[in-house]
Amino acid sequence: IALPVGVVFYSGFREGLEIFWQSITQPQALAALRLTLLMAGVMAIINGVMGTLTAYVLVAYRFPGKNLLDTLIDLPFAIPTLVTGLMLVLLYGPQSVLGGFLQDTFSIRVIYAQPGIVLALLFIGYPFVIRAVQPVLKQLDVHQPEAAETLGAPGWYTFRRVIFPAIRPAVVTGVMLSFARALGEFGAIVVVAGNIPMRTQTAPVYIYGKVEAGEYAAASSVSVVLLGVALLVTLGVACLQ
Repeated sequence: IALPVGVVFYSGFREGLEIFWQSITQPQALAALRLTLLMAGVMAIINGVMGTLTAYVLVAYRFPGKNLLDTLIDLPFAIPTLVTGLMLVLLYGPQSVLGGFLQDTFSIRVIYAQPGIVLALLFIGYPFVIRAVQPVLKQLDVHQPEAAETLGAPGWYTFRRVIFPAIRPAVVTGVMLSFARALGEFGAIVVVAGNIPMRTQTAPVYIYGKVEAGEYAAASSVSVVLLGVALLVTLGVACLQ
């Protein structure tokens, strides 16, 4: 792990700090980095809420198809990300019923636009929060929420004051892991976003374009930024754990 990471850092700074700074402050590079961080942040927030609620439902309730749902949650881990992009294009593309309805009725364009990026990242990052929170919920002492209910606390109040403080570190860990995963997503994004510079081009797609063009210094410089953010997130997760 250390050798490839070290090579990228060496390549990014080999020509000096001035070239590195020029590479990451190019308008196209800045736009790609900004879009990547924004889309990953939006996905992480949504995933944090929905993933926590899903984990709570899977642990606290019994219902038909629960085991099937629990199995399907891990499906994004196994599906190639290019297939994920294709699925979203078939579902939300302008040629589909749903995609055409959203575009004609609400003027919402999903594919080749930022909503498509968020949906792709949500699909890929959805299991992270659930699998981080679910084991903690299973180990939670059931007597604490039961005691709150017998004292007259409503369900949402019990979740907010009794359950959530116990699972908060796991939620934050899952959110950070999904955020880090979203930073490097390429396959699904290149299908649903269309690689439009300054609009839907994310940093991994930008790096791929620079590698294809033989501009390894520019590719390495942007890669260093992504690696630095990912390293900080990973250290944060380690501290929480």
